[in-house]
Amino acid sequence: MKRSKKDVFAGILLFGAAFLLSACAVTGQKRETGKAPAQEAGTEAAGKETGPKIGVSIYRYDDTFMKLYRSELKQYLEETYHAQVVLRNADGNQETQNQQVDRLIADGCKGLLVNPVEVSAAGRLADAANKAGIPLIFINREPKQTEQLRWKKEHMAVSSVGTDSRQAGSYQGEIILETPKKGDLNGDGVVSCGMLKGEEGNEASEYRSEYAIKALKKGGMKAEELYSGSGDWSRESGKKLAREAFSRYGNKIEVMFCSNDAMANGALEAAKEAGLVPGKDIYLVGVDALQDTVESIKSGEIAGTVLNDHGGQARLAADTLIKMINGEEAETRYLVDDIKITTVSTFKTRKGDD
Repeated sequence: MKRSKKDVFAGILLFGAAFLLSACAVTGQKRETGKAPAQEAGTEAAGKETGPKIGVSIYRYDDTFMKLYRSELKQYLEETYHAQVVLRNADGNQETQNQQVDRLIADGCKGLLVNPVEVSAAGRLADAANKAGIPLIFINREPKQTEQLRWKKEHMAVSSVGTDSRQAGSYQGEIILETPKKGDLNGDGVVSCGMLKGEEGNEASEYRSEYAIKALKKGGMKAEELYSGSGDWSRESGKKLAREAFSRYGNKIEVMFCSNDAMANGALEAAKEAGLVPGKDIYLVGVDALQDTVESIKSGEIAGTVLNDHGGQARLAADTLIKMINGEEAETRYLVDDIKITTVSTFKTRKGDD
């Protein structure tokens, strides 16, 4: 069940940006320098244990976006449903996550929310929850369509909540089309692009890259991909890949499409180190609308980003899981629309309205 399309122009942009900035002011945006233990204890909800016990496994705690997501998820479940929330950090290890899910089931959790390390493991996790009679929702990383069809065919209480990565990629391309030269900074009629992707083979990352190029072509521009590299979604990997791209192609790269904002922020640092002037010599665009990136949009150094609504996704996932726990049926897939974030005036106009 997909939400109806919303107007992504001024009004929605203002709301999305204001929501993001208020959330970020509370949680902060700096990457965690250390890694939390794989079996983090002491994260259960405090207070009266009147609501259901909910188990949550996150693929990695040092991912900035998922830090925001899990914070919103925990707070919403506790405040709205008085749930006991048990958070676990898989630390990028699928076997660790498998063990966590088994333990959460054994410990009496009534529902599970899993941000999978590897989407290929979704079947194993779904089977474990189904065998125990516990509803499960995959968050942020969407399992394959064939797996989702299996849930429906076998009447499993399993669902997925996320966004359409093809939409995010299309919005990235549209952001570049909205720039004065539509990305063609040297005027040769071709937009020369670099692609900074997440983990190799990650479907979301692949779709974002693919549909960014498709959007350029749909907008009447020719495009060529000069460079493509895969990292781990971090600022450090984005900077490393961008350095490599600039060392090979220099200012021939006119647009750098980054699969998330952390990598875009790293690419921004690399561009400056290479003597390029972001916003003039190269356009950078990301996904997530992290506060560091928003600030760079304000200054004109990053062309834009796409709001990957962690708050909306977290609340929808929580609401859906509670309904499933209460015996209600759910769709196998829910999507939350993305929102383009590009203009300085968007943030300045909304600032005093919170």
